[in-house]
Amino acid sequence: MISTFQSADNTKKQEIIQPEAKKANELTGWLSRYGEGVAALTSGLFIVAAWGIGNASHTWEVILYLFAFVVGGFVKAKEGLQTLIAERDLDVNLLMIVAAVGAASIGYWAEGAVLIFIFSLSGVLESYTMDRSRRDISSLMEMKPETAVLYRNGEEMAVGIEQLTIGDTIVVKPGERIPADGIVIEGASAVDQAAITGESIPADKGEGDEVFAGTLNGQGALFIEVSQPSESTLFAKIIRLVQDAQSEKPATQRFIERFERIYARLIIFISFLFIVTPPLLLNWSWQQSFYKAMVFLVVASPCALVASIMPAMLSAISNSARKGVLFKGGAHLENLARTKVVAFDKTGTLTTGQPVVTDLIAFQGYDESEMLQIAASLESLSEHPLAKAIVLQAQEKGLKIQRPSAFTTRTGWGVQAQWNGDAWKIGKPAFMEKSFATEPVLEIIDRLEREGKTVTVMHNTHGAVGVIALRDSLRPNVKQTIVALKKQGIKVAMLTGDQRQTANAIAREAGIELIYAELLPEDKVSRVKELKQTYGSIAMVGDGINDAPALATATVGIAMGTAGSDAALETANMVLLSDDIEKISEAIVLGKRTLSIVKQNMVFALSVILLLILANFIQGIALPLGVVGHEGSTILVILNGLRLLR
Repeated sequence: MISTFQSADNTKKQEIIQPEAKKANELTGWLSRYGEGVAALTSGLFIVAAWGIGNASHTWEVILYLFAFVVGGFVKAKEGLQTLIAERDLDVNLLMIVAAVGAASIGYWAEGAVLIFIFSLSGVLESYTMDRSRRDISSLMEMKPETAVLYRNGEEMAVGIEQLTIGDTIVVKPGERIPADGIVIEGASAVDQAAITGESIPADKGEGDEVFAGTLNGQGALFIEVSQPSESTLFAKIIRLVQDAQSEKPATQRFIERFERIYARLIIFISFLFIVTPPLLLNWSWQQSFYKAMVFLVVASPCALVASIMPAMLSAISNSARKGVLFKGGAHLENLARTKVVAFDKTGTLTTGQPVVTDLIAFQGYDESEMLQIAASLESLSEHPLAKAIVLQAQEKGLKIQRPSAFTTRTGWGVQAQWNGDAWKIGKPAFMEKSFATEPVLEIIDRLEREGKTVTVMHNTHGAVGVIALRDSLRPNVKQTIVALKKQGIKVAMLTGDQRQTANAIAREAGIELIYAELLPEDKVSRVKELKQTYGSIAMVGDGINDAPALATATVGIAMGTAGSDAALETANMVLLSDDIEKISEAIVLGKRTLSIVKQNMVFALSVILLLILANFIQGIALPLGVVGHEGSTILVILNGLRLLR
């Protein structure tokens, strides 16, 4: 009874505390979002009030200006001091505060207050524009479902997505977001996959079709069997990649930030010289020299130069994310713009990755069905696409598949195992024992490879038992992609572990001239290094575990988002969420546009800085005018970068 009263009492306390905590959180969130803007506006009101008092009361005029200083400059002063204390470095915020305080110290209270107001106002606008470019990316995270409707024993139950396990059945009703990756087992609907794949038209989904977490169900109810835990869904991977993208900085930005630290010290030193030297050499008064030094401190600050890069990069990354192309950071967008060669893996990248068996030739007295049954049994434990195609063919023919023993995979070659008391091998023709490569077998292999088919040879301890030919087809948009890349002056290569004749046939069909075949994973790495050395920046496109080393070696690694392995997705710098390789040429164009806008911004920012510095010492400009020119140029370069959101 006591515990019941205590529990009830605790519940009441929680009910009282939770609204208070909620209000506190809401207030904190409101302040973090709008506090800087309110402070800037309040600072402006104090300045207007000071102007209104004018000469009526000099004391109150100074007090109001002082309030404008404190309210408008608190946030920037705090940021500047944190940089000074934590990193022992100067930043633009501190330069602006020093200039404003310096102006006030020689009686220019109005100019100093206006400087603080415009600087804080520009900070608000910068925050808004930067948040705008980040919002389009981070809005993906808001689509993440938190709960799912679990269907078990005929009953529905709401659970958190983290409670779902592989094999669970969930119900998704019309208009709801799909909470987990899975396979539709009942129902039909059109699913809006734009958040994942960038497709503008909803995809029709029915029994046996794959669906992804975070996509939006249409008019029909779907029963879905969960295929991935919540932390392993494609949507979860995208969120992790988004978080990486927001923190990764391009090389140009890192250089500018290093330059800013040196430049800030230089500005302080030159300002000090201007205070001390001109009265001696130019016959200026000390007050005049000090004022010009404060103006110099403002107009020479590199705010616009620093803001020339990241808003443009984030805007471009946001733009591409909406279209189903995800960069892991601005550095990779910058590198992609300089690409000279794009190298493609073949199976699963240029082709659909779903080969089908076209020819079965048996030896040693076996018929085609017996040979196919043995081949499927040997390949039943393999995850290779060719192995899966052979197993699928046997299943479609109703053949009984038996598991082999002593199964071993030889990466890039094939598999070997014990089956019915004999040692068997199945894989590439080169994996076959040389003594079994008789003339009839070699003639069949040669004929099939000339037809552009992939050949698999199976043998036991007595010799070749069968030759199986499979064929993969090109993805629908491969030819257009190759043409688009060539129009941009980019070389196209194909790196594949497949036989040379098969590779040549696929390359001819796709329009690729640089062909490297029969490559093991380490050979792909070597070829990527050679291409990089010969041509310069190289992008590698792949989907499999065996492509991961080459993706890591390339200047830009590009993974197929849907068909790609976890290893490829983790290693790559860029992910094609819908496996649409046509978006590669579009991404390169976007990268070039981004670099062009960054260059425009940097040239404009430097020109404004030099122009304002010259005007200050040749003619002389008022501090507020210098602030307007300086902060105006900062806002303009940010807005120019935001054009990439379109």
